[in-house]
Amino acid sequence: MLLEVSTTPDMSTTAEPNKSSSASASEYTIDELAAAAKVPSRTIRFYQSRGALMPPEIRGRVAFYGPPHLDRLKLIAQLQDRGLRIDAIRDLLTSIDRGEVDLAEWLGVEQQVQAPWANDQPRTVTEDELYELAGSRRPALVADLLRNKMIERHGDVYLVQSPALLSIAMRLEGIGVDLVTARRAEETVRKHVGRASSELVEMFVQGFGDGAIAPREFGPGFTALRSLGMDAVRIIFGRAMEQELRKLYESGALAKIPGRAHRAQRARKHR
Repeated sequence: MLLEVSTTPDMSTTAEPNKSSSASASEYTIDELAAAAKVPSRTIRFYQSRGALMPPEIRGRVAFYGPPHLDRLKLIAQLQDRGLRIDAIRDLLTSIDRGEVDLAEWLGVEQQVQAPWANDQPRTVTEDELYELAGSRRPALVADLLRNKMIERHGDVYLVQSPALLSIAMRLEGIGVDLVTARRAEETVRKHVGRASSELVEMFVQGFGDGAIAPREFGPGFTALRSLGMDAVRIIFGRAMEQELRKLYESGALAKIPGRAHRAQRARKHR
């Protein structure tokens, strides 16, 4: 969606008492502006109170608005459609008015920020499609997936929040890792990665704010950050797992695992 931006003229100029008909046609009372912008009058007042819409020109007891107000209302609506809250819109428009941000450049950055990092989107599937996605038709599979909250039932279909993670869980089951353990592993990774992601975003925002991070272009910078970030996570996680498995081997605990697993399986069969 393209955003149309008009240059805002100086709103501080007081109109002459004898205005031409063309000038009058470019002025609006708040109700007329609301009708032109197709928003309630109370919404206009709310935008003004939050600093997102410039104040009107007051003559006597009447507030008059002009084309810049109408353009600003259209821009606010378009930015809201993109998911921005009113305070974020106010801050963005203030930066644009000060010449600190170019709207076209910001829109490019916004597209990069909202681009997916993982090629994994929720899917709604039938039961047959679910079996195909899971790559298995073993007995009680659907019940196990529901119990472990890997899928949700919605009438005659199932919502799979993460087809990729479902595939990983089924591959783990194929090598002997039950779904309960796979789900617990997912929750552990999700918890720590989520915390790390939050801290990294905060760190980068602070870096932009104090000038420590100064990319030549924001759009390409975010594109590079996506691929480099994913590479870094794989490397750091891989090396951490190497260290933990080395500790397991050096402690001698690794040699005990096959025996413990054999005894546990034998005990389960006799229950």
